[in-house]
Amino acid sequence: MSTIVKNISDLLLMLHRNERPIYFVSATNFNLLGMDRWVNRFRAINYIDCFDGRHPNVFVPSETPHEEFSSIEDITNHLLQHKEVIDMIERRGGKPVGTFLMFDEKTEELAKELKMDIWFPPAKLRQRCDNKMETVRIGNKAGVLSVPNALEKVNSFAHLMQIAERHGLGRDLVVQSAFGDSGHTTFFISNEAEFDKHKDEIINDPEVKIMKRINCRGATLEACATQSGTLVGPLLTEVVGAKELTPYKGGWCGNEVFPGAFSDGVRAKARDMAERFGNQLLAEGYRGYFDLDFLIDQDNGEVYLGELNPRICGASPMTNHAAFAYADAPLFLFHLLEFSGVPFDLNVKELNERWAQPHFIDNWSQVVIKFTEDRVDQVTRAPATGIYRMGEDGSVAYQRFDYNRKAIDSEREAFFQRITGPGDFRYEGADLGILITRGRSMDDDFKLNLRARDWIKGIKQHYDGKPIVTTEHAYAPAPGSFKIL
Repeated sequence: MSTIVKNISDLLLMLHRNERPIYFVSATNFNLLGMDRWVNRFRAINYIDCFDGRHPNVFVPSETPHEEFSSIEDITNHLLQHKEVIDMIERRGGKPVGTFLMFDEKTEELAKELKMDIWFPPAKLRQRCDNKMETVRIGNKAGVLSVPNALEKVNSFAHLMQIAERHGLGRDLVVQSAFGDSGHTTFFISNEAEFDKHKDEIINDPEVKIMKRINCRGATLEACATQSGTLVGPLLTEVVGAKELTPYKGGWCGNEVFPGAFSDGVRAKARDMAERFGNQLLAEGYRGYFDLDFLIDQDNGEVYLGELNPRICGASPMTNHAAFAYADAPLFLFHLLEFSGVPFDLNVKELNERWAQPHFIDNWSQVVIKFTEDRVDQVTRAPATGIYRMGEDGSVAYQRFDYNRKAIDSEREAFFQRITGPGDFRYEGADLGILITRGRSMDDDFKLNLRARDWIKGIKQHYDGKPIVTTEHAYAPAPGSFKIL
C-alpha cells in the first residue's frame, strides 16, 4: 500500500491486503489468539499443539530431540532452528516477519539467518525496560509514580529494616527482584522468618525493589507507543493469587473487563499515566506494544505504577478482543503498523477519547488454570480445546471444537484452550490451560465467585494422571515449568 494510513479504514485495508508472511513464534498462539482473522498471511508457529492439528493457521512441527527448556526464549529459538519450520517459511515465500512473546539476542541472530525481520524493539532494549528497577526510573521521568519504594542492594533482614526506616516504608514490606513472572519473585516480608524463606533470592540480587505494603487492588492496561502517540486500551482487573488457580501467593492468574470495575476517576488516571509512560518509552527508544500493571490503593484511591511488560502478555487476548477492537481495530494492529514501514498519521487523541467511553467496555473474563498440587504425575487424560457447557448442577461437559472465543453463546458456555495435554507432566505451577467466559469470574470483594470455581473444578475433572518415578532421568518438565503466557 503506497498511500499514507490516516484512519482505521486505511489500517484495516492495509492488513487485509498484506502479502508479507507474518509469524507469531511462541509456545502457543494464546497471546495473539484470533489475530489471523484480521491480518492476511498471519500464522502461528508453536511448540504446543493446543488444537490437535485442527487450527488452520497454527503450525506445530514434529517433536525432535532438544536440550531441556528453561525459558520461553529457548522454545522460540528451538522452533526457529527446526527444519520443518525453516522449510515451511521458505515454501511460503515472501520477506518473512517475526513476532514473539519472548526473544533474546540469539533469536535475533537466527532471524537474520532466515532473512526474517523482527517487528519489535531490540532484545537488549526490551531487557533493560523489563527490569523492575528501570520501570520505576522510567515512570519517575514521566511523572508516573510507583508505590513508595527504595531501590537498593539488601544484605540481611536488619539491613532491609534499616532501608525501610530510612525511606519511611514501615515494617510491612513487599520485595521484588529485577525479573520474575506470575509472583515467583514477589516476596511479602514483615518479620525475619518471612525474610529467611527468600533470603537467597533477595541478597544475591545486586538491587531489589523494596515497597511499602498497601491495601491494594491490581489492574492492568495495555498500550501501544507509536510515532503518532500512545494508544491506550481498556483497564482490566487482575485475578491474583487465587488458590484454585495458582500456587503462587502474588501470582497473576487472569483478568476481567466489565463496566463499573473502576471509577471514572481511576480509569481516567490510569489511562493518562499509560499515555505519559508510553511517550517516555518513545523517548527511551522503545516503541510498539506494552503492558502496565497498576496498584490501586483501597484506602485513599491513589493509583500507582506497578510493573512494565515491554511486549504482548497474558492480558493481550482480553485487550485485542474487547469491544473497542471490534468497533475499530485490535491494539496489536497498531503495533504492526508502527513496524511495517508504511507511513501513517493517526489522530491518537481522538481514538483514545473514543475508547475511553463506557460503552466500549464489555463483559468478559479469563483465568489461567495451573496445577496447584505439590506432586508430579503424567497426564493420561486431558480436556480438548473447544467450547464447554455448564449444567445446572455445576458440572462441565465438552460441547464442540472451536478456536474462536466469540463462539461462546452465553455465560453457560466457556472457551478452554488446553496447554498441558496427554503425555505431558503435571507439577506444581504447570499451566493446564486458559478458560475464557462471558461475565465476571470474581465477586465484589475480588475473590473467585461460585460460577468461576465451578468452571475451574469442572475443567480440572477432565484431567487424569498416573504417578511417575522422579529419578534424574524419569522427569522431563513440560514448558509449563516456567511462564509461557
